[in-house]
Amino acid sequence: MFNKFLRENKISAAILTVIRLYLGYNWFTAGFHKITDGFDASGYLANAIANPVKGPDGGMVYSWYVNFLESFALPNIDVFNFIVPWGETLIGLGLLLGCLTTAAMFFGLVMNFSFFLAGTVSHNPTDIFLGFIILTAGYNAGRIGLDRWVVPFIRKTAKKYTNKNKAAA
Repeated sequence: MFNKFLRENKISAAILTVIRLYLGYNWFTAGFHKITDGFDASGYLANAIANPVKGPDGGMVYSWYVNFLESFALPNIDVFNFIVPWGETLIGLGLLLGCLTTAAMFFGLVMNFSFFLAGTVSHNPTDIFLGFIILTAGYNAGRIGLDRWVVPFIRKTAKKYTNKNKAAA
């Protein structure tokens, strides 16, 4: 019943738009500042490796993630220095414009969980909670936005492409 409300109701679409704009503004400004002010994730990653999230027993909780940061992220820091600010900016832009909203929110959640796994709490729990509401709502979250036209266009184009491939086979 709640899913139906989130996914189909026009009042829900208006509420989702407010949530989407809030998250979009936060993502866009965070990414834009990183692009314009310069960004280097190496200190952040080194700190996340040196001070991992620990459980009540003092042991590392996400050792697999620390291993990922140490063996992949830090050696490829130039890639992450590009992906993080541009990813945040594009996620924000997608949410602000309501364009490819579900995809933008999915990648926003991936980034929120990445920050969370590295030990940064900040506003991530709130963003994750609101992000899951947007993700659950699907198309309705971007109905008052560009998704109103973009999603039907993508569906129509994909349907034509699929039918063309079926006919050729």
